Amino acid sequence: MKSDIEIARLVKLQNIYDIARKAGILKDEVIPCGDFKAKISLRIFDRIKNNKKGKLILVTTINPTASGEGKTTMTIGLAQALSKLGKKTMLCIREPSLGPTMGMKGGAAGGGYSQVLPMEDINLHFTGDMHAITSAHNLLSSLLDNHIHHGDEFHIDPRYIVWPRVLDISDRSLRNVVVGLGGPKDGVPHEVEFAITPASEIMAILCLSKNLNDLKERLGKIIVAYTYDNKPMTASDLKAVGAMAVLLKDALKPNLVQTIEGVPAFIHGGPFANIAHGTNSLIATCMGLKLADYLVTEAGFGSELGAEKFFDIVCRTGDLKPDAAVLVVSIKALKRNGEGKNLDAVKKGLDNLEKHLENISYFGIPVIVAINHFIDDKDEEIEIVEGFCKSKNIPVAVADIWEQGGEGGIELAGKLVSLIHNNPSNFHYLYDLNLPVKDKIEIIAKKMYGAGRVVYTVAAEQDIQLCEELGLDKLPICIAKTQYSLSDDSKCLGRPRDFKITVRGIKFSAGAGFLVPMTGKITTMPGLPAKPISENIDIDDKGNISGLY
Repeated sequence: MKSDIEIARLVKLQNIYDIARKAGILKDEVIPCGDFKAKISLRIFDRIKNNKKGKLILVTTINPTASGEGKTTMTIGLAQALSKLGKKTMLCIREPSLGPTMGMKGGAAGGGYSQVLPMEDINLHFTGDMHAITSAHNLLSSLLDNHIHHGDEFHIDPRYIVWPRVLDISDRSLRNVVVGLGGPKDGVPHEVEFAITPASEIMAILCLSKNLNDLKERLGKIIVAYTYDNKPMTASDLKAVGAMAVLLKDALKPNLVQTIEGVPAFIHGGPFANIAHGTNSLIATCMGLKLADYLVTEAGFGSELGAEKFFDIVCRTGDLKPDAAVLVVSIKALKRNGEGKNLDAVKKGLDNLEKHLENISYFGIPVIVAINHFIDDKDEEIEIVEGFCKSKNIPVAVADIWEQGGEGGIELAGKLVSLIHNNPSNFHYLYDLNLPVKDKIEIIAKKMYGAGRVVYTVAAEQDIQLCEELGLDKLPICIAKTQYSLSDDSKCLGRPRDFKITVRGIKFSAGAGFLVPMTGKITTMPGLPAKPISENIDIDDKGNISGLY
């Protein structure tokens, strides 16, 4: 069996102008980055603003294994299958981060015959968006420290600097560090955190901004520190907004590439769903909806994380109304949640699937289960899942999109189209923004996770009081939580009930426009595994890369 990178190299790529034409994008709206990648000018919105919106389909999953359940691969394969059915289709996915690419999960450009290409470029530096976000973020960090060094006009309290630095590599050693050592000429010593770039508030801002003016307005609201008299200091106070926007001006434009089968694909933005909101940019989604009859997008990790945040944050911000959800299930994830390796484990793992189906039902959206077929799945295992879905009157389809590409998703695509046309979406949000902060957190914890109660540390209680004083308490909630469990304990598998969720503190993402309750042991800077994937990556003297997948 060929590897993903070997399959990708066998494909004859179409010129990016041909892909743009297929999507309905004009030549003068394309900003090429070589022959097979392009940025798309935001001027396109003036031309397509009156176009009818296509159908919006969200792909999500159950609680995953460490290697993932093929959600991105399913998103790509489904778009290819819809295209084979004659539907004008596009897809939107997130940009890979070098953290997981070099760490545990590997790349995020799909797999097998359901990939986006050129996969090496996409999984590495792509069009420089991650670099731009990292640079803009660290510019603000530098300006803050520079202000303190040169006299501190605002009387900032170094103990209450809340703006971290970022890096797009997983490095646990940087989670808590001290900067400014060496003497008076080297800055003012203080503690600081590092986060991974996808956890940066600037990543969230870029992905939720509607245009350049909206981007600048959001950047200005970023809270970086507090003064000795508890006044919040913002990026606007530090006169950082203009320079940050300049660094981000090209990153704001969506990236156009293609799937193995030539379906146009936007890859733009990359927030993680366990520590951020977990979906591609709003600009790319809105652009795709105006260009295609069917737009397929994904939300990171399980329905209780990425999907909930997509519905309650992204859809609220962009006034989006999803038409259907696709819930990806793998036999290996069911076995993991069933804590075994046999048929009984598959049956036990169905409790987790049932909870995720319930989660989607809270939003009034029709759902179909997609069984992502792996080569070692047994027929009797597949039949258990199919029987369960049929007993719940939930449509289900087996998709073999890794091995067969779009052809392997035809059944799924056909059932999805039928579902959308026969079951109109009655989409609604999970909570009212005007509710108190604790009420919003508890609605998510109890409905999405199945928690019995939420407890707050003293620090979290103080954060809630402060956000009320600052007028931030009406913002939506973006809970940071482990992806491996419905609870905040990664080892608590299946469908736990009536457990407690512990909120350790709340981070204010005033620019992005949401609050981030930190639960359990979740961190914004992941670490590398004992044997990172980077150990297998190499390049030969002809420029051929190996080990990247």
